[in-house]
Amino acid sequence: MVSAWIGAILSGILLGLLYGLAAIGLNLIWGVMNVINLSHGAFIALGMFSSYFLAHYLHVSPFLGVVFVLGFGIVIGMITYLVSLHKIISAPELSTLLATYSVSLIIIGLGTFIFTTNPRAIDIHLGSVSVGETVLPMTKILTGLFSIVTTAWFYFFLYKTWSGKAIRSVSMNRDAAELMGINTTATLALAFGIGVGLAMTAGSLAATIFPFTILSGGGYELKSFVICVLGGLGSPIGALVGGLVLGLIENLVTLKIPTSYVPFLEFLILVFILIVKPTGLLARR
Repeated sequence: MVSAWIGAILSGILLGLLYGLAAIGLNLIWGVMNVINLSHGAFIALGMFSSYFLAHYLHVSPFLGVVFVLGFGIVIGMITYLVSLHKIISAPELSTLLATYSVSLIIIGLGTFIFTTNPRAIDIHLGSVSVGETVLPMTKILTGLFSIVTTAWFYFFLYKTWSGKAIRSVSMNRDAAELMGINTTATLALAFGIGVGLAMTAGSLAATIFPFTILSGGGYELKSFVICVLGGLGSPIGALVGGLVLGLIENLVTLKIPTSYVPFLEFLILVFILIVKPTGLLARR
């Protein structure tokens, strides 16, 4: 019984790191633009299929392909912003909500036409690591490590580079940032691009652990919203901490209750945090 708890904790931490990475992309777009990105799950699924394409057709390891998926996601995200959001970024929130939902429908529609909804999986075997009586697949360990590295890169970019500081300035006061000479259009496009890139990176890593379809991003989108509320809007570290908390809760409670109750539990967590501490655990000051 003790080994089962240890295994659930370790697995929850590794899975929570992945959840946190997925949520950071949503948190960035939400915090900088005040845009609720309903295409977040579709981009996560697109990242899954990008990794599948690299592994299946180009024989590139999914973990080496993470860099390509991140770069591809940033470019796609910037184009998406300029085409679908730039003209309405200052419009009422319902306009941006519908725009991102339309992007989601386009991605899922094209993905269903091209890939169908048959489950896919990336065939990768890297062995496992034993921790006492607990056996952890190396793919899951590498997923956790790559999530940490990607989050560290994002944190460095956001707080130590000029472009990152520009994004933070725009998120605080867009008009003042323009008066200081910051190109807000390019900055917002970059922020949206990085948000999409992080989402697709999380999807590419998730594809090494679980089977997936073009519809698989929906579950991760829900978890990302829960994590953003849990960790605090505008806080990358808060998103990571929120992901760890959610990953641990999921893995520990499923030792006692069926996994089918997990979505219901996530909604309960969301409502509880909104009532008790709506700013989140580590909200940006």
